[in-house]
Amino acid sequence: MFDLAPKPGDLDPIETASRDEIAALQLDRLRWSLRHAYENVAHYRKSFDEAGVHPDDLKTLADLGRFPFTHKQTLRDNYPFGMYAVPREQVARVHASSGTTGKPTVVGYTRNDIKTWATVMARSLRAAGARPGMICHVAYGYGLFTGGLGAHYGAEELGMTVVPISGGMTERQVSLIEDFRPDVIMVTPSYMLAILDEYRARGIDPRETSLKVGVFGAEPWTNAMRQEIETAFDMHAVDIYGLSEVMGPGVANECVETKDGLHIWEDHFYPEIIDPVTGEVLPDGEMGELVFTSLTKEAMPVIRYRTRDLTRLLPGTARSMRRMEKVTGRSDDMMILRGVNVFPTQIEEQLLRVEGLAPHYQVELTRSGRMDEMTVHVEALPTHADDAQRAASAAELRTHIKNVIGISTRIAVSDPGVLERSMGKAKRVIDNRPKA
Repeated sequence: MFDLAPKPGDLDPIETASRDEIAALQLDRLRWSLRHAYENVAHYRKSFDEAGVHPDDLKTLADLGRFPFTHKQTLRDNYPFGMYAVPREQVARVHASSGTTGKPTVVGYTRNDIKTWATVMARSLRAAGARPGMICHVAYGYGLFTGGLGAHYGAEELGMTVVPISGGMTERQVSLIEDFRPDVIMVTPSYMLAILDEYRARGIDPRETSLKVGVFGAEPWTNAMRQEIETAFDMHAVDIYGLSEVMGPGVANECVETKDGLHIWEDHFYPEIIDPVTGEVLPDGEMGELVFTSLTKEAMPVIRYRTRDLTRLLPGTARSMRRMEKVTGRSDDMMILRGVNVFPTQIEEQLLRVEGLAPHYQVELTRSGRMDEMTVHVEALPTHADDAQRAASAAELRTHIKNVIGISTRIAVSDPGVLERSMGKAKRVIDNRPKA
C-alpha cells in the first residue's frame, strides 16, 4: 500500500495544539453555543429553564454535564424548522434523515456552517491520506442524505477532483473507477463489498485498481472488514464518522498513519461519553454512549445530543485531539436474545473468520412459542458450491458464534448474490418477532 502519511506543515495548527489550548478554545466556544441556543431556540430556553440551568452557569467544561440532553425525538417534535436558531431566510441549505421510523429529522446550515462543514471534511480527507490534485470517487448518496454533498464539498475544499457518481449502478461504478482511475473512494463499507463482487464477476483483479484509500462511514464496521477490504484492493481503508444532527460526515476521522481510532475535531464538536441507562458522564476510557455538543454551528446548534452510538474516548495519538474508538454498535441496534446482548458487528467478526462464506449477511429474529430465535443469513462463495462444503461452513460459523458470543443460532447459507445489496446503510437486522 502507498505511504500516505502527512508531511511536516500539512496539518492545521489546531491539530497539534496542546490540550490546554484546545480546552480553552472549547470553553470559549461552548459558552457562545449555549447562549446562542438559549436565546434563539424556544426548546432550549424551555429545557434549560426546567432543568434550572443558564448559559452563565458554565464556568468549566465539566459544567456541561448539568445541562439537559437533546434526543432525536426532540428534533421530530419540532419538525420541520423549530430547532433553527436563525431566521429561516438565513438558512442556505436543508438536509434530512430518511424518516423510515417516523418523521424525518430536519437540519439546516447557514453559509458559514457549510464552510465549516467543508473545512472539517477536508481535514478528514487529508487525515485519511487524500491530497490536493487527487481524484475522489464519491459513491455516497446525494440529496437529503448528508453523505454525498458533505464528501463532495470537503473534497473540493481540499483541492481534489470530484467524481460525483452517488450510490447505486454498481456496474457503472466499476467502469468509472477503471476509466477515471480515482485515488480515493468514499462509500459505505457494505456497498464497497458490492463493488468488490462486481470486480470479481468481471474477472478484474481489484488489487490492480488505481485506488489508494477508501474512506468508509455511515454504518458500524469492524477491523476484520477493514482487513478484508484492504487485502482485496491493496489500499488503505479508513473510518469516518458523522451524523446529520451534529453536522454530517466529518465530525471525526481516522488518521491513515495510525488507524487507531477516529480523531474528533474538537475545535467544532465537544464529545462526552455517558452511561446509556443513567445518563451519568463517564471518564475517558470507559465504554458508553457518545454525546455531542456543537461549538460553532449557527443555523441549528445541538446541545448534548445523544447519538446512541457506543464507543469510548481515548487520548490523541497522530493528532492532539481525542480519539473515539470505532463504533461497536448502537444502543438502539442492540439485540437481546435470551438475555444476551448482541450487536451485528459481533456477528460480522465471526463471519469473516470462516473460509467459504462471503462477507454479506443479515440477521433475522423470530419467536417460536416463548423462545426468541436468531437466523444468520449468509452467502456461500462461488468456490463452495456443494452441500457438504456449505454445511461445514455453516457449522463453523455457528460454533464461532456460540463460543464467542454465547448464543445458539441457525445459519442459512444461500447462493452468491441472493442477499439484498444496500446502496447506502446496510440493513443488518430484520426483526420478525410478534410485537407486544
